[in-house]
Amino acid sequence: MAHHKSALKRIRQTAVRRLRNRYKHSTMRTALRKIRATTSKEEATEMLPKVFSLIDRTAKHNIIHKNKAANLKSGVARMVAKLA
Repeated sequence: MAHHKSALKRIRQTAVRRLRNRYKHSTMRTALRKIRATTSKEEATEMLPKVFSLIDRTAKHNIIHKNKAANLKSGVARMVAKLA
């Protein structure tokens, strides 16, 4: 257990950040699952900008790496393009 006031504060801050990061990461993954599950091209095309925005925001906040974000976006874009 931490003994210094600053260490105790750091523990509190870390806990809050971890929860926030988990929420953002989970939300992004859920959106990816939803768009991958769609079979309608119109529906997927409509969802694409929202999913891209979520991916970009998670990368901007360093929750995922920017290259991973780029890979996710290109994969989803390819998947949507293949839909008939």
